[in-house]
Amino acid sequence: MIYGERVRLRRIERVDIPKYYEWINDPEVLEGLGANLPMSMTDEEKWFDETTQREQAKKPFAIEIREQDSFTGDVVSPTFPTGDNVRTPGTLVPAIELAPSAGATPGGWRLIGNCAFFDIDWISRAAEFGIMVGDKSVWNQGYGTETVRLLLRHGFENLNLNRVFLRVFDNNPRAIRAYEKAGFTLEGTQRQAAYQYGAYHDVHMMSVLRTEWEKSSR
Repeated sequence: MIYGERVRLRRIERVDIPKYYEWINDPEVLEGLGANLPMSMTDEEKWFDETTQREQAKKPFAIEIREQDSFTGDVVSPTFPTGDNVRTPGTLVPAIELAPSAGATPGGWRLIGNCAFFDIDWISRAAEFGIMVGDKSVWNQGYGTETVRLLLRHGFENLNLNRVFLRVFDNNPRAIRAYEKAGFTLEGTQRQAAYQYGAYHDVHMMSVLRTEWEKSSR
């Protein structure tokens, strides 16, 4: 697993499918993903089965937050060891056992979405990035930005990528802000390149290079 300050990334499991099915059929979540049509449980199960056949670097990660964060709604209150036991974000830290609540996973963690690299070009060392934070109760609390930074660290340090890019609709300012905070730069715009809910939308292309990420991480 990959641990951050308030977020951890683990491989998705079959038990996650009902939550993903719920989120992918929520119109607000769907709008942020640029999708148009509802998905069935069978569709989600087929998607999960397909991900298990991908090479390891392209398999999605489940995004989880510490359960106490979901209780308090605090933006900056990670429960972490202090003093000599402090660990650098992105490295393994001990999980704290908490009483589980609805939506919790073993060990006091709560599933809020998923993320992944895909279309990895191993010659150019480039990959496209995608993320879904489906749990709307944690929107606008910085979890998306932290997740993006955590996956970028994994991509540049563990996968030896040189460039990570993404596509985002012009009507998704929350996501654009999160990407900018994580270091992504606008490369260009495909005008009216996508159609959703009766309107055409521009699609922004954003990217971050390894050298840029290294400078911002110092």
